[in-house]
Amino acid sequence: MRVMGSASTALLVALTVFGGSSAASTAWATTKEEVALNGTYRATSIGDWAKTNDQYNNEATVVSTWIIRSSCTTFYECSGSVTSDQGWSAPVYTVDGTSWYVKREVPNWERCPDGTAYSGQQTFYFYPVNESSAELQIGSPTLAGKDRTLGPSGACGRNQWLMVEMPFRLDRIG
Repeated sequence: MRVMGSASTALLVALTVFGGSSAASTAWATTKEEVALNGTYRATSIGDWAKTNDQYNNEATVVSTWIIRSSCTTFYECSGSVTSDQGWSAPVYTVDGTSWYVKREVPNWERCPDGTAYSGQQTFYFYPVNESSAELQIGSPTLAGKDRTLGPSGACGRNQWLMVEMPFRLDRIG
């Protein structure tokens, strides 16, 4: 587990957990290239603030490296791909120029007492923020959001989804 000690990380976590930032216009962007995400990023799912089915429950903090490649057809519509050093790739997209999404299937995510396992649908949602104020800032090397994984209803003989959600942070490192 990686310790997250800076005050700016604490501010971003608090605002992400308690909803302190919302999507706004891409008026600050002067080109489509400023909206697009491209480069190498450190991706951190912050397990200390995780919720399991809406109840706080510590999970492991997961740190990985992502390579993101995207291009935009307009200031609002962009798409591309994410490749993780954890061995998976998935599409990345935005339809408003600020909120980005990565969705992928996690095989054998939910393990049952009888040994069976079910896949989970993992969705990363993030947007560019000013690291000092946590306000929306197009072109920022820091992005904040959530990592949410949802299992199927009925898995393990229970008519309830297993959902784990935690704050998520991306930092451009190259």
